[in-house]
Amino acid sequence: MAAYNKVNASDIAYFQRVVGLTNVYHTDDTMEDYSHDEMSIYGIFKPGCVVLPSSTHQVSDIVKYCDEHDLSITTRGAGTGLCGGCVPIHGGVVLSTEKMNQVISIDPFTLTAVVQSGVVLMDFNTKVNALGLLYPPDPGEKSATIGGNVATNAGGMRAVKYGVTRDYVKAIEVVLPNGQIITLGGDITKNSSGYDLKDLFIGSEGTLGIITTITLKLVPLPKMMVSLLIPFDSIEKALSAVPYVMQLPTTATTIEFMEHDVLVDAQDYLGKAFPNKDYPAYLLISYNGDDMDVIRPALDACMKCVMAHDALDVFLSDTSERQDAIWNARGAFLEAIKNSAGVMDECDVVVRPIDVAEFIRHTRFLMGKHHVRIRVFGHAGDGNLHVYVCKDNIPDEKWRGLVNTVMDSLYEKARELNGMVSGEHGIGHAKKGYLKEALDPVVLQLMKGVKKVFDPKRIMNPGKVVD
Repeated sequence: MAAYNKVNASDIAYFQRVVGLTNVYHTDDTMEDYSHDEMSIYGIFKPGCVVLPSSTHQVSDIVKYCDEHDLSITTRGAGTGLCGGCVPIHGGVVLSTEKMNQVISIDPFTLTAVVQSGVVLMDFNTKVNALGLLYPPDPGEKSATIGGNVATNAGGMRAVKYGVTRDYVKAIEVVLPNGQIITLGGDITKNSSGYDLKDLFIGSEGTLGIITTITLKLVPLPKMMVSLLIPFDSIEKALSAVPYVMQLPTTATTIEFMEHDVLVDAQDYLGKAFPNKDYPAYLLISYNGDDMDVIRPALDACMKCVMAHDALDVFLSDTSERQDAIWNARGAFLEAIKNSAGVMDECDVVVRPIDVAEFIRHTRFLMGKHHVRIRVFGHAGDGNLHVYVCKDNIPDEKWRGLVNTVMDSLYEKARELNGMVSGEHGIGHAKKGYLKEALDPVVLQLMKGVKKVFDPKRIMNPGKVVD
């Protein structure tokens, strides 16, 4: 384990000279929000100080100083993570990108945008949509930063058609652990020029360096989206229809699955009724395009397909009111479950789409065996499940052992199905042990070797992923 110095008054004074007095927090009341992410169940960790730079050169000065003074650095975006990836488990410096929030350029002609890493996803979407453009990655948490999305290679509901964050990053500006500034990738369409270090940084969770500026690929904004809400009498039947939908000539924009109990949680949380809510399980499938003449053939083919594979009905959501009712509920699933549970643990395992039903059967087995409530929803088109184990009224002394047993079994089932630990939330420090179990030891050693090459003093987000 690397030895890190504690932040002292001299360090704070230096950071204040770099970023200004008001952009360094070092008292308990100003640093509390930076001691945890959305899953405080994984621990509260007090930083030595929080520094808020506004430029790459300020980041470089901060990182170089930390390298020279053996201070650990944890980079933080909006703090919306779910696995402890942005919390300072060794104290040290939290480098928040919240003031690096400038959209530098949007070019409709080349379909590219350049942003600082602290730009909030929903703000960016508003700007590009107003220009008739679309940034396709669609993570559920719209208040996350784009830098945070890049750091975890976030996915989202549109991944089945468009792919994930990695597929839309053309270039990144990075501050290395010694303070050097480099650019990886470029505003070009193709690149076969040596090792792809850009993609190595995407998903690295701040353990190799700090991404400060990102060049993104955009696409033309489809003028409309139409959704199909498709009920089934079991989640197994719903998921069994998915491979047939995936084989249709037109790729769906989204293919989500949900069960009745999760919808009830969302209804209670939002205080709004969900349309056609009285069925055991659903697929939510959408198609986008410029007009109904384009979308209609895809809708007809999908409706015919699912009715041939045990759908009970198909409800067309082609008005803004119905679309809002359905997608607002879908977007509220996580907060609704959290609201109902109080305390919970979560995983976002990914398996082959054809294995999702078997994984869900296993969650039901665990619910019966351990008398614990488990909620599951997710992306049927890419096999990424979001699984939440709820504490409810389970006594504290029983909860920790029980949740560890359940989570161990969930990840073991994912390994049995040749799945992986995370589809889009990342590893952080909370899922590190499960990653170790999932990887070939040779692969794990290679990852550690990469970490050592980039960050020999291990100051960048220590204790996360493989370190």
